[in-house]
Amino acid sequence: MVAKVRLFIDHPLAAGQPVPLDGAQSHYLSGVMRLPAGTLIEVFNGRDGAWSARIAAAAKRGGSLDVLAQVAPQRNPPDLWLCFAPIKKARTDFIVEKATEMGAARILPVQTDHTNAERIRQDRLQAHAIEAAEQCLGTFVPPVGDLLPLARLLDGWDASRRILWADEAMAGPAETLAGLPHGPWAILIGPEGGFSDAERARLASLPFVSRISLGPRILRADTAAVAALALWQASLGDWAGNPG
Repeated sequence: MVAKVRLFIDHPLAAGQPVPLDGAQSHYLSGVMRLPAGTLIEVFNGRDGAWSARIAAAAKRGGSLDVLAQVAPQRNPPDLWLCFAPIKKARTDFIVEKATEMGAARILPVQTDHTNAERIRQDRLQAHAIEAAEQCLGTFVPPVGDLLPLARLLDGWDASRRILWADEAMAGPAETLAGLPHGPWAILIGPEGGFSDAERARLASLPFVSRISLGPRILRADTAAVAALALWQASLGDWAGNPG
């Protein structure tokens, strides 16, 4: 029987193991999806693959599942981070959701000189990442960081992780990533107003930063994030059969 509901459970999973449900999870199963006890669902915790589970009990204040058997192995994304300047609420949600679907291993909102948002709801964005993984049959949920100033991020950056900077000033023929090394990477997407002159100068001076064009058109930040993720995955990531 194919499970019609997938649920992220932050709990170890193993055959025969009972797993508690919190009030929100239990309400979702019984109140929103209207699933009775005995219904099979699919669960994952981001570490142990996907498992079939049976609803043992579900009520307003909580419930439990009985884990049955593993149905899919754990599949982790390549070692790719997405660093981006938050934009309007719905479009920031979109970036987090699509980054999860497209195989980002970590998502880092960054505060730049021209970033409009002064704060984010990290817990809400993390919930969007979980929901995206649930819906697209993923077994991994990327952690979403809290908002961090770009200068502080770069101050503590490990130079062994290269940064792919989608520079809107380089609009022109789209570039391939042929010749760039495999290994850990991060994609950096700027704010709606672009990076400041000081930020651009610092990024251009860093030996671990590679600038690329995403084509002849200036893209909105959310579109640029998806385009850059697709370009990296197709050339250096697991779309091309590489572990990253």
